[in-house]
Amino acid sequence: MTREEVYIKLLPVFKDVFDDRRIKLSDQTISTDIVGWDSLMHIQLIAAIQDEFTIEFGVEEAANFKNVGELVDLILKLI
Repeated sequence: MTREEVYIKLLPVFKDVFDDRRIKLSDQTISTDIVGWDSLMHIQLIAAIQDEFTIEFGVEEAANFKNVGELVDLILKLI
């Protein structure tokens, strides 16, 4: 899977979890860029991503990515 293909699958997950069809993602997107991305929503997001990509994050991995670019890198590593 390419980076672009990950983004194609990842964007609808973000839109569904945060119930916001206007969300745009880039490698530099951080939690403060998305309204409602708090610790509870982070857990829901991680669960939805794991389901979408059929992967499982470690606790450290799920908690420590700094931006969406690092998240995409992690997904690519795990698929």
